[in-house]
Amino acid sequence: MTIADDQDAPTAVVMVDPDGRVSGWSEGGCQLLGWTAEDTVGRPVTELLAGPVPPGFPGSHDADALSGPVALRHRDGHTVDSVITVQPLRGPQGRLLGRVVTAQRWDRRPVIADRAFEQCPFALGAYDPELRFLWINASSGRVIAHTEEQVLGKQYREVLPEFDRSLFPERDDKPYTDKLAEVARTGQPARLITVFRPRGSNYANAWATSIWPVRDTEGNVRAVANWGFDMSAEYWARQRLLILNEASTGIGRTLDVIGTAQELATTSVPGFTDLVTVDLFDEVLRGEEPPSPPAVSHDEPLTLSRAARHGAAEDADRPAGPAVPVTHAVHSVPATCMATGRSTVELSTDPGVGGEWAFGPGLAADPAHWPPGNPVIDKGITAEGLTGRITVPLRARGALLGVVTFSRLDRPEAFTADDLILAEQLTAKAAVAIDNARRYVHQSTTALTLQRSLLPQRLPSQEAVEVASRYLPAGTDAEVGGDWFDVIPLSGARVALIMGDVVGHGLHASASMGRLRTAVRTLADVDLPPDELLTHLDDLVLHFASDLQPTSHFQTTAETGATCLYTVYDPVSRRLTLASAGHPFPLVIAPDGTTIPVSAQPGPPLGIGGLPFEATELELPEGSLLALYTDGLVENRERDVDQGIAELLGFLDHRAPSLEALCDTVMEAMLPEHRTDDAAVLLARTCALDPQHVADRDVEPDVAEVSRARQFAVDQVEAWGLEEATFVTELVVSELVTNAIRYGEPPIKLRLIRDTALICEVSDSSNTAPHLRRARAFDEGGRGLLLVAQLTQGWGTRHTPQGKTIWCAQSLAPTSGETSPPPTG
Repeated sequence: MTIADDQDAPTAVVMVDPDGRVSGWSEGGCQLLGWTAEDTVGRPVTELLAGPVPPGFPGSHDADALSGPVALRHRDGHTVDSVITVQPLRGPQGRLLGRVVTAQRWDRRPVIADRAFEQCPFALGAYDPELRFLWINASSGRVIAHTEEQVLGKQYREVLPEFDRSLFPERDDKPYTDKLAEVARTGQPARLITVFRPRGSNYANAWATSIWPVRDTEGNVRAVANWGFDMSAEYWARQRLLILNEASTGIGRTLDVIGTAQELATTSVPGFTDLVTVDLFDEVLRGEEPPSPPAVSHDEPLTLSRAARHGAAEDADRPAGPAVPVTHAVHSVPATCMATGRSTVELSTDPGVGGEWAFGPGLAADPAHWPPGNPVIDKGITAEGLTGRITVPLRARGALLGVVTFSRLDRPEAFTADDLILAEQLTAKAAVAIDNARRYVHQSTTALTLQRSLLPQRLPSQEAVEVASRYLPAGTDAEVGGDWFDVIPLSGARVALIMGDVVGHGLHASASMGRLRTAVRTLADVDLPPDELLTHLDDLVLHFASDLQPTSHFQTTAETGATCLYTVYDPVSRRLTLASAGHPFPLVIAPDGTTIPVSAQPGPPLGIGGLPFEATELELPEGSLLALYTDGLVENRERDVDQGIAELLGFLDHRAPSLEALCDTVMEAMLPEHRTDDAAVLLARTCALDPQHVADRDVEPDVAEVSRARQFAVDQVEAWGLEEATFVTELVVSELVTNAIRYGEPPIKLRLIRDTALICEVSDSSNTAPHLRRARAFDEGGRGLLLVAQLTQGWGTRHTPQGKTIWCAQSLAPTSGETSPPPTG
């Protein structure tokens, strides 16, 4: 049946006398039912019905007012579904004069529209431009907890004052009432999502609403209408997804255990909850493996460390403080959760009482959706000022790391089953990030411990230079690097100062640094010149790469591309000899404050192979300041190398009385707060050996010169007041000079040096090095070097461009004012 237009849909008006007979008939009745006035006047009105007489219809025993659908009989016999209204007509003293019956087709537009709007499951309403109620349907009445009769003619703000403010003022949302007034004023429709808390409910509901103006035929706004439907389940699910999305970018940004725990706490507040605490095992904070499950029991209190605590009233940007110990009693909720591995929800009141579930956000509020054992109704948390608390064990990769609690304080909404799922998802994400941070701390600590064990624990005692050093690893966001340094006493009172840097970071870089440092110390014991030492070191790095090369493809080691600076300072000649494999040369500052340039180019990094290294010599004034450093000290994201070197020169005060204090000043001034690379610095102030402590003599290649050389040595030792060393000195000079005359080549030279040890050196032009061997019982020779080795602290050979030098050193008893032990040679 087609719905007719208003002008084509007649309305029948029938006058009925007190006896139930038709006394008047309208033209609309003829159009609607086909009967004329002649056909109907005087006849019972009930004959117009096509079915039983409904209660209240004229002619029934309880006739009175009536409004509703009935079936009427058309003249041609078919049934007309209609909607009738019966109103009594009364005279003075209420005497019944008759009734007026109006009838309209059921499918007439105003009728069916009224029924459709009234029965619509969405909330519908209409208001005049002053926002007075004109009409609401039944759904709207249920939402606002008012009937249509209670609100008609009243102001919207009067009936619903809660809509006159925003539930989330921090979002800068316009109150819903203001939005209605704006549409009435501007005539522009609006669509929005409104979050409000219905009367009698502890839950905030979210409604999708539309507001539009109602205009007359001339286009003037005569009313404002709105409709809305409850989308709380979808809205809160979206809010949870937004929290999870924020957690995906906000949790795990750093490789710091406490920082990651704080990120979990700040991400959850205030969008999800009001207070979050994160408690971890001490082993997790130290980067160690968490304790095994037997460490958590029902019989003993559980002691953890509170790594994070954040509430809605606290500053999210406040830096995390140190962890403090907390103890959870036996059978407490956190202890039970950790022992069982299951989460627990505590609510202050039963959310199912009083039909509160009906106002909850969707099916998640239904008790049937809770996992077994949840929620727990514990009125005791009310004394703590809480309305609800979720406790979740913190687990990652099968290991128990700690426990997290999410508490609600100021909001009346009870936790739902979906809230428990969200809490567990947030905790699971944070657990993986915390475990990653723990593993990083473990690896970083291991690498740093290895590196520090491979670096000099204390610098060796020697008289050639005054030295001080500092090493700082990278910040917490970066791994340990491969910077290293060393100070090695050499023969002839000389000292080697070394600075190096291995490519990469982490445990592998630390191990590579250890291999390089060991190789350098071994080559330094051979007493090679700096350029030859780097050549041998380069060959070793190539061997390292070859030994570690996998069968499938080539993979470089951390030593490949490493840099090394090797310098040797001789306090007798005050000459500094240096060579570099890709490392910056040292900064040299004279005692008068001027910079002494190093006019040389660094060689290639180690592991390249086939390229030479160049040695450079400088003669330095006594008291010159040397600064050896790695690139982490002078280069960062804010400055380039040249700028960093210029700044370093500005901080190197040659007049500083303490090199230790100067090292601290340099490191504090040069390194940024958040550094991404490790840094090392080695400062040395040169000393010059007193010329009176050096004596030398040319030796002719004649055996008769041996006695004169012995006498020269004895006289010099006695002149130095070292009579106790006379016998041994006489013996070793005799042996070394004799060997040089017999097996060496002229010129031959004897030199005595008084330093922390008494050093005896014999040089000749031969490159043949002597060898220590054990003489047989009847051999006439072969015992000289054995005697030298037994009677002195150390001996050795060093090769020079002019030949070789055999040396030996005797320990001297400390004289007045000497507290440090002599060098090992």
